[in-house]
Amino acid sequence: MRQLLQTLFQYQTWANDDLLSLLGRQGSLLSMDDMNASLRILNHCWVVEQIFQANLQGLPHGRDALNTPETPCLATLQTRLQASAAWYQHYLQTLDTAAWQERLDFLFVDGKAGNMQRSEMLMHLLTHGNYHRGMVGRILAAAGIQPPKDSLTAFLHATP
Repeated sequence: MRQLLQTLFQYQTWANDDLLSLLGRQGSLLSMDDMNASLRILNHCWVVEQIFQANLQGLPHGRDALNTPETPCLATLQTRLQASAAWYQHYLQTLDTAAWQERLDFLFVDGKAGNMQRSEMLMHLLTHGNYHRGMVGRILAAAGIQPPKDSLTAFLHATP
C-alpha cells in the first residue's frame, strides 16, 4: 500500500508540475477569466489537501470554505502545491503500517461530521486532483491549447 500511494502521489506531483508549467508558458493565450478559473480550480485542490493534512493529523483545519477568497498567482500556487506534495511524501514515508486502516473523525468545511480511514483520505486526494486537473485540461483544450498528457502510464513511462 505504501509503495503504491507513494507512486501515485509522485505522479500527482509530476502532473501538477507539468500543468502549471504549461500554464506558465501558454497561459497568456487564455482569456483572463479562463486563466483565473484554472488558478482557482488548482488552488481549490491545494485547499482540500490542506484540510485533509489537518484531518490526518487529528487537527482542526480552520477552513470555512473550499477555496481562498483571493486567487493566488501562478508562482504562489506552484510553491503551495510543491510544499503540500513534499508533506504528503514525508507523511507516507513515516506512516505506521497499522495506521493505514485507522478511522479518523473530522469535520467537513460545512461543519458536518466525517469519518474515513487514512487510506481513504489519501485516495480521495488523488482522485480529487485528477478530476480537477481534467477540468483545467478542458479549459485549455477549449482555448486551443493542447493539455499535458496527464496519465499514470505517461508518468511511469517518463520516469526511470
